[in-house]
Amino acid sequence: MVASQKDNSKVWQRRTTLQQYSVWLSWLIGLSIFTYCWQLISDKTIWMFVMDATTQASDLAERMIPPKWSYMANLWEPVWDTINIATLGTAIALVFAVPVAFCAARNTTPSVYFVRPIALFVIVSSRSINSLIWALMLVTIIGPGVLAGTVAIGLRSIGFCAKLLYEAIEEIDPSQVEAITATGASKGQQLIYGIVPQILPAFAGISVFRWDINIRESTVLGLVGAGGIGLQLDASISTLAWTQVSLILLVILGTVIVSEWVSARIRHSII
Repeated sequence: MVASQKDNSKVWQRRTTLQQYSVWLSWLIGLSIFTYCWQLISDKTIWMFVMDATTQASDLAERMIPPKWSYMANLWEPVWDTINIATLGTAIALVFAVPVAFCAARNTTPSVYFVRPIALFVIVSSRSINSLIWALMLVTIIGPGVLAGTVAIGLRSIGFCAKLLYEAIEEIDPSQVEAITATGASKGQQLIYGIVPQILPAFAGISVFRWDINIRESTVLGLVGAGGIGLQLDASISTLAWTQVSLILLVILGTVIVSEWVSARIRHSII
């Protein structure tokens, strides 16, 4: 804005007085909230332990070195279980995510006012619950093991895959569908020849990307009894076998790096 001085000279100002006061008030409110939250954290923190954290971390690192390489023979099967949990869980998620995505997309849903809200509710419900929580509930329901981990990964991934896929469906070129419709094609033919070819690259990319994420998530599901290498990690921590813990962490790191490389190569070939 332009403000007038006593000598009638014009001075440019970024904000009006009211706007400037509003900015200061916003900063004051934000600072007050931060101070209040910090006070809550401080009251529930034992600062003596925090001050001693570097010493404890150094002591733990010394106990973890060198890794117990002979324990590797016990990790091949859990690593394979972890990969299977991620792969099968992703496949299960895709089976359910595809129809949910088509029901959620405005241009393909059978009913905008009835079916679409239900599909969106499924997507939000799946994405709002972490895979560890899914696994914890499923271990209670169907018992510990790989099955619980696989289903947990699947339930967690439905919302992720369906959300990205229905957004891709809504962004398709409608002219291709209109051209197929003009030939007298049925609804199924419009779907197969007008929509599916346009979303196939997105579908492939979403699938690989989610699989890559699920590899990471499945490595820790064993902490709640849902199978995979997390079981060995939990057992080693419980028995204070820190040399085994360091080896397991290295194996998890290597698995994630390999999965990242594989997913990157597949996405590159698709794109």
